[in-house]
Amino acid sequence: MSALVIVLIILLGLFLLILEFFVFPGVTFAGIGGFIFTAGGIFLTYQVYGASYGHIALVATLFVGLLILFFSFRSTTWNRIMLHSQVQGRVETVEALRIQEGDEGMSLTRLNPIGKVMVNGEVIEGKCPGHFIDENSPVIVKEVFKTYIIVKPKN
Repeated sequence: MSALVIVLIILLGLFLLILEFFVFPGVTFAGIGGFIFTAGGIFLTYQVYGASYGHIALVATLFVGLLILFFSFRSTTWNRIMLHSQVQGRVETVEALRIQEGDEGMSLTRLNPIGKVMVNGEVIEGKCPGHFIDENSPVIVKEVFKTYIIVKPKN
């Protein structure tokens, strides 16, 4: 077996161990596989090349593993690959003083049973349980919640 294959086996094991530490929580196949590949690579070095090269492989693997852990724990390492975006969305909330029970409004979309309703100049999500209301139909507010209102058709 060539030395390149043994080095690749050890590097694959170290890579799987890093994945285990930083990506997959708990004991997973990555951690078990990483340990098996790393230990197997060192064992193959001892078996194929003898004790002196085996000791070198063992010390080099420990050194490279600790070096990878050191650089992985640095915050600048993760800042380079971190997603730097802001969420610009917002939740529409009903202001208690602007919309109250009994107010009248107009459905902007078909309430099937959920859609958009305009009440007192405010566009808000409206729910109409048990009814389907076509768009541009008059509605009356039955209940007001934090993020939506319950309406009924105006008869």
